[in-house]
This record gives sequence, structure tokens and C-alpha cells, in this order.
Amino acid sequence: MPNSQIRIYTQKEQGEQWLQRYRGCLPVFACVLGFTETGLIPGISAAGRTPEDRKYTACADAEFLYYGPEHKAQYPLPPLAAGASPVLISRTVFESLKIPVHLFNAGLPQPPALPVIDLGGAPAKCLSGGAAMEITTVHHLFEQGLLWGERLAANIQQGYLIVGECVVGGTTTALAILTGLGIDAAGKVNSSHPVCNHAQKWALVQAGLDKMRGSKKQGEINFQSQIQNSVDPLQLVAAVGDPMQVVVAGMAIAASRSCGVMLAGGTQMLAVYALISAIAQAYALSWQPEAVVVGTTRWVAEDPTGATVDLALNLGKNSLTLSRETPPLLATHLSFADSRYPQLRAYEQGFVKEGMGAGAACIAAHLSQDWQQHQLLTAIEAQLERLSTEFH
Repeated sequence: MPNSQIRIYTQKEQGEQWLQRYRGCLPVFACVLGFTETGLIPGISAAGRTPEDRKYTACADAEFLYYGPEHKAQYPLPPLAAGASPVLISRTVFESLKIPVHLFNAGLPQPPALPVIDLGGAPAKCLSGGAAMEITTVHHLFEQGLLWGERLAANIQQGYLIVGECVVGGTTTALAILTGLGIDAAGKVNSSHPVCNHAQKWALVQAGLDKMRGSKKQGEINFQSQIQNSVDPLQLVAAVGDPMQVVVAGMAIAASRSCGVMLAGGTQMLAVYALISAIAQAYALSWQPEAVVVGTTRWVAEDPTGATVDLALNLGKNSLTLSRETPPLLATHLSFADSRYPQLRAYEQGFVKEGMGAGAACIAAHLSQDWQQHQLLTAIEAQLERLSTEFH
């Protein structure tokens, strides 16, 4: 019987089969933290009120996810312009269901104040320069992703792996990767703002891709034909990506060979999915597309200022690769419309939307314990109450 709390937006049959297969199973959660200086541009993101706050968003979210509201945080949750951090949602579910959590530092400006697996990466520079990361770092992070994907999957007998992320400014690097891979993504990505800042993102992406093309020293060759024959997806990440993307791609490729994988997020995970497809093709790596789904929140899937479903469908229409895979896009139907907290009701106005695996966490609660809307809302509100009590 289908779960009324989970909606499937694309690849319905494959999505249904995936949900049937993992009903009653508990996942393992891996969250990959990364940073791009793109996130420091004024107005680019609402995940932290000022550019300075945004340097610490991933550390704060990770600390809360790991320790919960009673812990005196070295990096407290940053004040947002509106709404509460989506980590509240993830923490509620993982704590209630006792889901194992593994946190990975793929490249942060400072180490988080908790036990985290350091992958030896580095923060990315702003993508507008077309030289975001060293190619050696990208290769190293991809290898780490493959290694950890295999390790995590080896301990999963019946369940599946959820891979989440926290990268402030990550929807902009996602747009850059999608565009660089020949996917029509302009005007379709999401953001933490109630109305997506498409023009700002697009200008940065165009600047970064132009610089990347220029640095190929092949001015006379038309870029479209050049990319068609030889886009190296890892070079693309080095030019305009962020450290999380290639780690998650590696993890998903390796884990998909032996268990289910849910990429937790919206635009950013659609970009990772496109990257997986491109990397697997470019480097002749085996993976199991039917084992991988993208799981998010209704606020992302139905964001009127983005076009997430269109974007997911466009992954299958990619002119530059032959793979043409479209992932099943799933979302929790969690609603905060009836919440007594304005910080949660802000989600219904389009603030925040998703992050730290929030949507996937809710999908896991529906799947394993058949949690309904009221159970989720009550549990999340209780978590927020504990946090407010700690603050006073």
C-alpha cells in the first residue's frame, strides 16, 4: 500500500519499487559538509544572516545534528532571516528512530566541534573565477567518496544509505555543474530565499564557465562541440563545483552496487545525480541507477519560484551524454501550516525549504515507522521547544 505521506514526482514506477523494497527498513545517514566562497557573496543565500554567519552554518548544523538541543554548542545555530534550520527536522527523526549518523568534512574553513571524518579536502573558491578547486583535490575527494560509500554499504544488510549535505551557496554550484554538463537548468534551481535569486546565480555561473572555457586555451573551438566530445566531469567540478558534490557522487556510485541510496536534497542532489551519470560514463565505472533515488521536501519539489520536477526530467534529456537517466524524485508531504511556531510556519512561505537531509529523514520515518503528519509535527515542535528552552 502506497504511503500517502510520500509523493513520487518522476519515474513513478521505479520510485514505487524502491519504496516497496525498503519499507520497514532503517537507513544509515551520511552527511557531507563542504564550503564554497560563493556562499559569501551578499544576497546569495539565506542560510545565515550575514556572510560571516554563513562561514559557520555547516559547523552549527552538524553540531546540532550530532549533539541535539541540550548541548552547549561551540557553533550555535545561526539566526536565519526567517525560519528555523532544517537540521531540527533531521535531528528529530534520527534521534527518535536511532538512525546511525556519520559526518564527513569534505572541505570547511574550520573543523567542526564534534567527531567528524576528515576527508582531506579544502573549501572551494568562488565559482565565478572558473578555478574553484585543485584537480588533485577533486580526484582525492572522489576516491574518498568511493571508499566510504563501499565501507558504509558493507555494514548495511537490509536497509539503505541516505547521503545528505550542507553547503551554503550550494544551489549555485549545482547550477554551474548542471549547465556545464549540458543540462537545461537556468531558472529551475531552488534557493533558501522565498523567491529564488536566479539572475544572480546565473551571472556567477556564466562568469565561471566562461573563465573555464577560456583557460582551455581553445578559443577557436566552439565550446558546445568541445564539451560534447570531452567534458571531463571531474575537471568541471574543479572549475565551478564544491567539495561535497564529488564526495557524494563517489559514495553513491560505490554504495549503489550493494544497497539502496537516497540522495537527500533538491537541486544540489539532482546536480550530484547528473555528475554520477557523467563520471560513471567518462571513467567506465559500474553503478546501479535503479538503486538510487532523490529524496527532498514538498517545499523544494513544489517551489513555485524554481522548477525542480522539470529539472529532474531534464536530466534525462541531456544532449551531451548518452546515459539519459532520470532519477525518481520523492518528497515528504510534511506541512508546517498548522504549526504553532512562526519559525516553522516560515517554511510554508518559502523560507529555508531543505538541508541536512531533512526531507529524506521524514521519508525514512514514513517508510520505517509509518509516521504520519501529526507525529512528525509533534516531534519536530518538541525538538524546537527544547532548543528554545536552552536559549532562555
